[in-house]
Amino acid sequence: MSKILIPVDFSEDSLTAIQYACQLISQNERKQEVDFVHVFTHHSNSYVNRQAYPIEDPQVKISEKHMAKLLTNVRNEHPDMTFNSIFKEGNLFEEISKITAEFDYDAVVMGTKGSSGLEAIFLGSNTYDVILNTKTPVLGVPQNTKGLQKDRVGLLCNFKEGEIEVLQHAIKLIGNEFELVLIYVNKDDRRISDIDVQFKGWIEEIINRTGIQNISYTIKPQVLYNRAAENVSHAISNVLIDEQIDFLLITRSRKSIFRRLVEENIVRKMAYNMTIPTLFAPVRSK
Repeated sequence: MSKILIPVDFSEDSLTAIQYACQLISQNERKQEVDFVHVFTHHSNSYVNRQAYPIEDPQVKISEKHMAKLLTNVRNEHPDMTFNSIFKEGNLFEEISKITAEFDYDAVVMGTKGSSGLEAIFLGSNTYDVILNTKTPVLGVPQNTKGLQKDRVGLLCNFKEGEIEVLQHAIKLIGNEFELVLIYVNKDDRRISDIDVQFKGWIEEIINRTGIQNISYTIKPQVLYNRAAENVSHAISNVLIDEQIDFLLITRSRKSIFRRLVEENIVRKMAYNMTIPTLFAPVRSK
């Protein structure tokens, strides 16, 4: 069974993530179920002793009503898809980690600015633990995402094995009919001719192992990424605009560009200013 997990707080932003995920599934030959999870995070101490003094949190009934309405709407709109609901109580990040540890989801799809704290997925103190340590790819969908576009998929490239794994994760979600744009940061000021040679071999490897046929690459100077976190995230955003990237892939490994960005506190800025859907995918290879 193949599934996608979507945290929902019934805001417009989480609905954007749902709509985007449904578009992903509908165009994918590999059909997936969708689990909606709502985590109650605002229970007070007044409910600790509810076994002795049964008191029902009114928010529970409200959320159950919202979930029932959501399920009715999506089932009517997508009758060929299967939707399930999950309710949890506790810390949002911890509950998502527990759920994904119990089932091998293809991805966790999240709106990046939900009204009940979904923005904290990227901005909170537990952000890096979730993104770096979970075994499940995390797809962030910006609030201004209008629909599924995947003509040009960008990958921050460092010629590492993990990039193949990230592409394999992405193919599960969006197929392989897209132009892959490899984005290389020339941090060591290497000769362009040497990088071109390395790209030739790397592109052949990607084609053989993923089936992606349409591949291009761009080499960016290190000077774009040498400034403060705000400017670095802005530089990356500019690269995405210049290259007309629709969907971004970022690896999560100690040797990836992502690790360097994390160490420089740039991912926080990137996520907050995310302009296109971005898949943060784990790397199991060493």
